[in-house]
Amino acid sequence: MSSEERRSWIYVVVAVGVAAVYFVTVLPKVPGADVARIAYVRPMLIAIGAGIGLGIVAGIAAAIASPKEAGRADERDRQIHRLGEYVGFYVMSIAAIVPLALAMAEAAHFWIANALYLAFVLAALASSITKIVLYRRGL
Repeated sequence: MSSEERRSWIYVVVAVGVAAVYFVTVLPKVPGADVARIAYVRPMLIAIGAGIGLGIVAGIAAAIASPKEAGRADERDRQIHRLGEYVGFYVMSIAAIVPLALAMAEAAHFWIANALYLAFVLAALASSITKIVLYRRGL
């Protein structure tokens, strides 16, 4: 497994894990509550920071575990990275329509922020999963 593929696996695990913890923490408060009073900002900021931090730390740990492969990328790695990023961009572009529509409908900030966070998570997952599939099935 190349270091780039390993990094994609790390991002999938981190994105799913951090988002799951965030949504399990915040969404149970929704039924029967006024969403304007739900404290979601701090948990969301912690989730975003944890996602970034865990991704960096796990990437460094993976590079330390296999130092010969760290930072080595060939043309195939660059093409896979580019295609994965394109897919992530398109997913984000489409998913961003939901928070935009919520803002236009003057929905509560809670729903707009959570829809936007979910769009970012889906884009990261789509990008990383695309890269993994391309590595596994070939480019």
